[in-house]
Amino acid sequence: MPAITQQQRQTLAYWLPSAAAGAGAWLAFVTLGQTPLVRAAGLALVVAGMAMLLRRWGAALAVIGGLALAFSPAFWSQTGGAESLNLPLTLAALGLTGLVGLALARFAGRPYAAVGAALLVFTVFFWSGLANPRSLRLTTLLTVWLLYLLLDLLHITNPRPDEAPSEAPGSHYTLGLLLLLTLGVINDPLFTLILPSVVLGLALSRAPLARWHWLALGIVSVVGLYGIAETYITSTWWSFPSAQAEAVGLRVPYVMADGWRQASRWIYLLGLIVGQFTAAGVALGVIGLARLARWYPPLGAVTMTAYATFTVFGLVYFGRDGAVLLLPLLVIQVFWMTYAVHALGEWLQHGLRVGGVVGWLAPAAYTLLPLAMLLRITGGL
Repeated sequence: MPAITQQQRQTLAYWLPSAAAGAGAWLAFVTLGQTPLVRAAGLALVVAGMAMLLRRWGAALAVIGGLALAFSPAFWSQTGGAESLNLPLTLAALGLTGLVGLALARFAGRPYAAVGAALLVFTVFFWSGLANPRSLRLTTLLTVWLLYLLLDLLHITNPRPDEAPSEAPGSHYTLGLLLLLTLGVINDPLFTLILPSVVLGLALSRAPLARWHWLALGIVSVVGLYGIAETYITSTWWSFPSAQAEAVGLRVPYVMADGWRQASRWIYLLGLIVGQFTAAGVALGVIGLARLARWYPPLGAVTMTAYATFTVFGLVYFGRDGAVLLLPLLVIQVFWMTYAVHALGEWLQHGLRVGGVVGWLAPAAYTLLPLAMLLRITGGL
């Protein structure tokens, strides 16, 4: 058996926290959430993606942040219930997907193209016989991996002065973003709300894009906007007075154009975030965004843009499923919270010139947040 190389060890160490977060979340979904195995696996993949999005800030924070998303009430509401996927068909689709990916990687010698093709194959199976479009799990999964690619692209093209010099981004970043964005919009047109942040991120990265790439982004945006209009906007409710709707507690799964003008809608949205991560989580999010704006301006601008678009939708959408539809906003909130804890840990280590055990105080304290959230959703708190 060949020995594991140093590079393989580093790759394994980099991905291990993501696998640990996904495995821990899967165990909680199955045992505490009484979730069927395949459904729990889909949710666990989202948590693993969240951990990868946070991996740059450290292994411990990646796991803790991933579990914070897993134990948020909106995300946890997707647990339980009956199995929505056929297990034999799912295993067959995964097997065929893996074979296609391995074959392309082996004979074509292009691993990123293999991953993209395999993802397309699985998507065809997913929508043709495994699940229906507008899958919330798929939307959130695509969100975390799209943000992972986008923010990693910004990291390597806009490094801090004390980091490694900028690199020329590979084509897998731009092609991957286009692929994930397309799949997301096909699954649910609401995914189009993340498009402005993608365009801003591509512009800030100065990644060279062909004309056909911009044309494809334009087509995706038109298709997505049309889907949003068809799904969430009707002439009846678009012009309905939101003040009247708020006065009688009216909830309909449509957009009311002037909802953003009502103070009660802003209070509702703030209460939704507090209800997910507590007031401490909201405070950490504000600190995290402020520190990102200081040390990583492109990351701050891109995440704030995505947060703003989903915030506007949350203000004008009057459906009872608003908290679940805003899961991408919660993903960004967790990202800000985790970076705030990372910045605090850096300050403890370098600003106060202390290390060792003291450097772990911030991550250790952060662990209390997902723990408290788990106790709350399971009735232990």
